[in-house]
Amino acid sequence: MAGLSTLILLLCAAKDVVPSSSHWKPTWPSYRVPVILPQSTLNLDKPQFDAEARLEVVSPCGPTCHKSSPLPTYEEVKNYLSYETLYANGSLTETEVGIYILSNGGDGSQGKSRTKRQIYGYDSRFSIFGKDFLLNYPFSTSVKLSTGCTGTLVAEKHVLTAAHCIHDGKSYVKGAQKLRVGFLKPRLKDGSKGANITNSVMPEKMKFQWIRVKRTHVPKGWIKGNANDIGMDYDYALLELKKPHKRKFMKIGVSPPARHLPGGRIHFSGYDNDRPGNLVYRFCDVKDETYDLLYQQCDAQPGASGSGVYVRMWKRQNHKWERKIIGIFSGHQWVDMNGTPQDFNVAVRITPLKYAQICYWIKGNYLDCREG
Repeated sequence: MAGLSTLILLLCAAKDVVPSSSHWKPTWPSYRVPVILPQSTLNLDKPQFDAEARLEVVSPCGPTCHKSSPLPTYEEVKNYLSYETLYANGSLTETEVGIYILSNGGDGSQGKSRTKRQIYGYDSRFSIFGKDFLLNYPFSTSVKLSTGCTGTLVAEKHVLTAAHCIHDGKSYVKGAQKLRVGFLKPRLKDGSKGANITNSVMPEKMKFQWIRVKRTHVPKGWIKGNANDIGMDYDYALLELKKPHKRKFMKIGVSPPARHLPGGRIHFSGYDNDRPGNLVYRFCDVKDETYDLLYQQCDAQPGASGSGVYVRMWKRQNHKWERKIIGIFSGHQWVDMNGTPQDFNVAVRITPLKYAQICYWIKGNYLDCREG
């Protein structure tokens, strides 16, 4: 079947144009992404919201394990990319999707544990202080979830985070129905009304302003996988806020191969729970990758889960530098490699299929989601 062959090639490579070696700037590749459209929606029983929120995910399946896994079939991919939508009133729906590969002419054709550590040697994390940093891009795009995780602003009313912050693979976590997103803002002193209070020698105290979540999308690949070999590949969720946040957000992008990342390095900021009230920034080299995951040893602690992993590259079409989120920080993996323990922190890559899905959730149409 031509459609299935095209899809499998997309899953294996998914590359269109990569930066030329003669071009000195690290440049965003151009991708022609597939189209993912809802096919049918079914009402489900209201969830119990009885799961304990987990701030990290642990999986024993490392790079070798993932690379040796067979490619999913077309039906499996459709199943993984189908999704549940949780609404603020507690109602729940399940949406099945279709995957389409569009030709250049635009015609649609449908194809058929152990003790964990997350600090590696010297702790290389940086706490971000002062509103001059916290309220400015890119740090201002990081937000805190009421379940304890981190999220990233990706549109006027949307936040990208990890699925395990909302759902443990079997049930929605306590607090998911009344989920809120926190935005850091200055704490006014002595009843001052917006006065300039940056002259203090001490770092300015900040507080969270909270906005309720209207609805949440979680892919079935996470719910069915339950954080096993496949589940961690789909550890992402999108939150829609009840009102716009009015801050600059960071666009999502398809994750380039690690060898094309500037210096082979990634960046992300999150609310690590060992530094309460602080936004913590870090960067590190990517150690390995699979089609769906980036393996790295960025220092992190629970609470950073859901942080948007980003890089800054040259956007040839717009003639400017641009940061994009290429992944979502998921958690920790302990891997037994030939009898030798190996620790990794893992981020879920935004593949062309995931880009098409998340973009559709945000935009509500596929026409604005054709290039990653």
